[in-house]
Amino acid sequence: MSATVSKYMNGDAMAASLTSGIHRVLSAQELLNRINVFPVADSDTGTNLSLSLGAALGPLGTPGEKHLGTLLAAVADALLDGARGNSGAIVAQFFQGMSDSAGEITRFTTYTFGKAVSVGSEYAHDALSQPREGTILSVIAAFAESIQYQVSSVREGEFPLVIGKALERVEEALENTPNQLDVLRKAGVVDAGAKGFTELVAGIAGYLKSGEIEPLPDTSFAEESVAALDFAEADNESKFRFCTECMVTGTDIDRRKLREALTELGDSLVLAGTKRKAKIHIHVDEPEMVFEAARVYGEVSAEKADDMHRQQHATHGDRARFAVIVDSAADISDEDMERLDIHMVPCRVQFGEHGYLDKVGITIDEFYSELKTNPHHPTTSQPSPGDFRRQFQFLASHFDDVISINVMSGASGTYDAACLAASRTDAHGKIHVVDSRNGSLGQGQLAVLAAECAEAGLDAEQTVAIVEEHVPKTATYIVLNDLRYAVRGGRLPKWVKTMADVLRLTPIIYTTPEGNLRLGGVLLGRHKAIERFARHVARKAPEGPLEVGIGHAICEDDAKVLEQHLRELLPNIRRSVINGVSPAIGVHGGPKLLLVSMKPFVSAEDLARRTD
Repeated sequence: MSATVSKYMNGDAMAASLTSGIHRVLSAQELLNRINVFPVADSDTGTNLSLSLGAALGPLGTPGEKHLGTLLAAVADALLDGARGNSGAIVAQFFQGMSDSAGEITRFTTYTFGKAVSVGSEYAHDALSQPREGTILSVIAAFAESIQYQVSSVREGEFPLVIGKALERVEEALENTPNQLDVLRKAGVVDAGAKGFTELVAGIAGYLKSGEIEPLPDTSFAEESVAALDFAEADNESKFRFCTECMVTGTDIDRRKLREALTELGDSLVLAGTKRKAKIHIHVDEPEMVFEAARVYGEVSAEKADDMHRQQHATHGDRARFAVIVDSAADISDEDMERLDIHMVPCRVQFGEHGYLDKVGITIDEFYSELKTNPHHPTTSQPSPGDFRRQFQFLASHFDDVISINVMSGASGTYDAACLAASRTDAHGKIHVVDSRNGSLGQGQLAVLAAECAEAGLDAEQTVAIVEEHVPKTATYIVLNDLRYAVRGGRLPKWVKTMADVLRLTPIIYTTPEGNLRLGGVLLGRHKAIERFARHVARKAPEGPLEVGIGHAICEDDAKVLEQHLRELLPNIRRSVINGVSPAIGVHGGPKLLLVSMKPFVSAEDLARRTD
């Protein structure tokens, strides 16, 4: 489209202008991540703004003539749905204000545009529980004030000139942000969210001046990623751990009361949206308390909780060449998750109408307590492609590659969701998605192996080759002491439970090298069942050094007895761990479940030799 915008801006011109601005923000993603130190130095502002604004490209790119009011309403709605992070939620609310101001009009004059931007600025400011100067709010306010001054005092009426001068004022406000926030001055940077909005305005101004839309960045030829600023975590580490978000839908959401309920739970609260749909962003230690408070006001969806402490450690510490990420079906000790900087995308666990984020909104102990008392049998749902994409996008902007180790594809669609997300992630680094053909501690062992490869200095291609070499060599054996849960979850037919009860049989399930679950045997009676299970597993063990993972569903004492028997039977065990079994697994296994995962042991010396 040529630059024909002068005194009026219709829907088509608005679509082209915004598209140009969004493309410019996408191009600045890595820079924005790098300078992100406020409100928390977690290096994700660029990723969050890119994902948030990227959601608007759909309605902006819809073929056909565009009605201005309808377009802005669609953009505001898409941005609210796609909003990620503090800045993403603020921008979504800014456009909600613009949309409400525009109403049903078909075109903007500079005057009505300035009015809409001013309303948007007010909406953005009011969305925060504790608005701060020196942030994205400051440049949004500067943008609105400049346009209002020009159309009211100077009587300027041409869009290219008005937006061009407003950009100059926005850039001045951006450069002033370090004078308004000590944390920016200390780090020697401008505010990342403010910089992102400035890029948006610059892209709009560029289109109005030249008639050319900023091209989409070509990530395949992007320069090597630059690490985040060497900015000490202690200088601006959040006192809360999880960046928590969700959507609330209802008929008449009282946002004032909702804000009051949320304010007590954490900080960095942004509440965007309308009476029908509200987006919550807040930093807390207990995400489930946010979701619980939100349920009072409507239906809660799109829950997410990102671990900011782990993000900070991964992006500001000694950076490995690639990142490792798992879904929550992988059972890995908290110590190993922290030590090896393994990231996680949670599955969802549902008790009736009440849903939780696995291992984030509900702990393992809390899940099994709920399992005993709740009349509703729980169900699980896999992470969505969007859940994976958000994490992939963030990690790929900080690491050369990302390796995702996922629960067996034969039992879950999680692997397919991760593959789809990888194909839709804009990243110059590669996203490697691995089907573990396993779950629980078996999947966890493979993820730990990948992370230890990173620690040893191997690259992603070498690591994927090593992990895939070990996938068919990793096996998991499970005893189900209460078959009710497997039957309710559809994992076993009812007749199997009936037969097992009558004959006092305890089935042993195992994972095949192809990644399927099969009946591998039975234990007759209950006498010395743990010892006999250990003997069964020992007979299946391969030769050579072994590492063993022992999982349990609230029966740690039994797990310790099982470990003792295995060590007596298998003197070639070099490493063993005991860990609780995740809700994602426990839904189908129930309490008192025991499992053993085995794979060849790989020492640090073995990995070091691979680097030679």
